Amino acid sequence: MDTLGRLEDLPQDYRDDLTKQNLVPLWPSLRAVLPPGVPTRNTKPIHWSYAALRPLLMRAGDLTPMEKAERRVLVLANPGHGLENMKASPAMYLGMQLLLPGEWAPSHRHTPNAVRMVVEGEGAYTTVDGEKCPMSRGDLILTPTGLWHEHEHAGDKPVVWLDVLDLPIIYYAEASYGTEGQRQEVRDGRGDQAYASGGVVPTALFERSNKAYPMLRYPWAGVRDTLLALAADQPKLDVVQVTYVNPETGKDTQNNLGFYALMLRPSQALRLPARSPACVFHVIEGSVEIEIEVSTFNLSEADTCCAPGYTSVNLRNCSTEKPSFVFLADERPLHKKLGVYECRN
Repeated sequence: MDTLGRLEDLPQDYRDDLTKQNLVPLWPSLRAVLPPGVPTRNTKPIHWSYAALRPLLMRAGDLTPMEKAERRVLVLANPGHGLENMKASPAMYLGMQLLLPGEWAPSHRHTPNAVRMVVEGEGAYTTVDGEKCPMSRGDLILTPTGLWHEHEHAGDKPVVWLDVLDLPIIYYAEASYGTEGQRQEVRDGRGDQAYASGGVVPTALFERSNKAYPMLRYPWAGVRDTLLALAADQPKLDVVQVTYVNPETGKDTQNNLGFYALMLRPSQALRLPARSPACVFHVIEGSVEIEIEVSTFNLSEADTCCAPGYTSVNLRNCSTEKPSFVFLADERPLHKKLGVYECRN
């Protein structure tokens, strides 16, 4: 049926009786919740310029000391969801976090999963579940659900990173909360050292690890070398891309969000298919033009943008001489679990 009955078509006394019983007729809203062919999407194509937001983030460092902030973050909010809801997409929260020299962001843990993509600076580290993870540009550091984590800066210049959390979906499920804790005791061992070689995992006395998160830090230097080696080994390969995975299981690093690194050869243009999950793009090196629906964004290093689901994305490396490297985050693992994942073309 093309036209369904409207709420206004029902007698007022009937509508009042429904309200008294906490009842709502479905048919006036059926097309809104089950639109034909493509879901209703509030996520808008949007670009956050690091050059524009960095001065505001640094000013936050002057205005708000760590003891008044706990985490000094500017949220990258998508206006399609309402800025007050602090969403980049239905299941992704993005925040740009600042840690100044000498600061310590105290230990806490929370139910949402988080990762940190380091944007600038040296000398800081994140301690996760007792493992000390140095922070360098392009590194990906996991702080999974329920694990204690804290940040400390022993360097002399600001350190900034991009937070990516599944906070919106955890909050929607009424399962989001945090717990404060004491400074952690750093233990021996680092996952990025134990799992430094692809295809090789520790097997003490023939036993494999049963840790849910055996690797917490994914150094950019190694990921970059892998992308370059892949491109050199397969010069005809159109898509030079890797996925961040659990090295013991091969599964996604976390429960609800997926993380990837993509290399674009000089001047390369690439079309990504229309998939059901929303996707975030963050430029680690180089400059990239991104076309999303009718919007075109020119991203420099450390810029971020977001594309809604069910939308194809066109990427182009703006450099004719050097490759560009892009970090991606999406909602694919969540969509897979829900059974709604699609790749349309």
